[in-house]
Amino acid sequence: MLLKYLIQNLQGATVTGPTELDIAHIAYDSRRVKPGSLFFALRGEKADGRAYVEPAIAAGAVAVLGEDIPSDPRLAVINVPDARAAMADAAAAFYQFPAQRLKMLGVTGTNGKTTTTFLIKHICEKEMLRCGLLGTVRYEIGDRILPAARTTPESLDVFEMLSQMRNTGCKAAVMEVSSHALSQNRVRGIEWDCAVFTNLTQDHLDYHGTMEKYFEAKSLLFTSLAAQKKKAAAVVNGDDRYGQRLARMCAGPVITYGLGARVDFRATDVKTDFSGTSYHLDAAGKSFLVRLPLIGRFNVYNSLAAIAAASAIGIEVRHAVVALASAPHVPGRLEAAPVKRQFRVFVDYAHTDDALINVMKTLRELSPNRLIVLFGCGGNRDKAKRPKMAAAVDELADWAIITSDNPRKEEPEAIIEDIKKGFRGRNYEVIADRREAIFRAVAMAQPRDIVLLAGKGHETYQEFADHTVPFDDVHVATQAVEATPMEVGYKKEP
Repeated sequence: MLLKYLIQNLQGATVTGPTELDIAHIAYDSRRVKPGSLFFALRGEKADGRAYVEPAIAAGAVAVLGEDIPSDPRLAVINVPDARAAMADAAAAFYQFPAQRLKMLGVTGTNGKTTTTFLIKHICEKEMLRCGLLGTVRYEIGDRILPAARTTPESLDVFEMLSQMRNTGCKAAVMEVSSHALSQNRVRGIEWDCAVFTNLTQDHLDYHGTMEKYFEAKSLLFTSLAAQKKKAAAVVNGDDRYGQRLARMCAGPVITYGLGARVDFRATDVKTDFSGTSYHLDAAGKSFLVRLPLIGRFNVYNSLAAIAAASAIGIEVRHAVVALASAPHVPGRLEAAPVKRQFRVFVDYAHTDDALINVMKTLRELSPNRLIVLFGCGGNRDKAKRPKMAAAVDELADWAIITSDNPRKEEPEAIIEDIKKGFRGRNYEVIADRREAIFRAVAMAQPRDIVLLAGKGHETYQEFADHTVPFDDVHVATQAVEATPMEVGYKKEP
């Protein structure tokens, strides 16, 4: 594509140098630049892309776009007020606006995004509507499954993968849309068919600062619907106070879901056991029995969101209900470790107090003898939620083990001290080494106990200040079960 066509609609752009250049490739990472590339020099939190202009030129870039880039006779320079917004617009054009040819569903909220997107994809494909997926656990493009670098990729990557989805026969795409992505224009230019809001609880305040700003970021997905050409529906959790507020803000059609009386998709008579969950659904003047092979009341909300979203894009409710009976288990979301003992071990991604409360209440409904909870908090993230998570565990667990999550650049011991402030009693112990802590939790488990390993879920690594190590909670738990109490070196009782 000629550069002049690629940048013709960029707001506030000024160009020095030739524009009759054939752009063969686009990149925001200088290591991915090829001959004939347009390089986006983005300002990030950790690095300034302008420092990588020379390596990009050396790799064959013929044009560079950014903010305050000095002119250079060797290539075309495009200066814009907002490089991230411009990259989204240029990437959409370069990949020929793939979102326009797909049913686009975006899911945002603090908790439940991953499971909801997995369920939506499953329903779509049961209806022979081939569906791609972008989210926290992985990216699915046709038959390809790629590890996810982040919940919502940069806009350039989003449009590239949407283009690949379209080229492999996908008719729909479902995405987790993070608050960071909305703030940073990573999904700018996508016209949605359906936007889903799961809930809002405290998280990411290290980035947003306040809950109000966090909500404002999430609401961008919905306030943008009014300006797009596609007709879109907003699917909103009507039991969540932020969801109720969001519903009043939406200009277009709103579909609510929940357990309350005044919602469009309502669940009643919820029952859960180790095999899954069932409930009665009232929607569109009809009643349905929903059977879901996932455990927990929070998965009732996730499945309601998925059914409502499917309905919004034209899938019959009864077909969506039938599809959910064979829904897949989502990696790291209340995932049962393969433990052949008289106790159970579950792994869950819960890393907020609200998510922990939901998971622990679900496990309490299974009537365990004791609930043993292992958890930590991520380093260089919202510190205010640490004692709140501890308070939740203190209330609902019989015994807690405080350990490390992803310490990043903080000292694990300092994070643990913040966590301990939330405990009122002494029903906990501290083992900073996560592997050692998991072995301890499994070693003390007795018949009919449930062990919950919270915080890392699907992650297969642990992140420290200067290195990352392989670490999988399910794998370590399995090793711990196979070990004898003598090998573990701990007594059974806390």
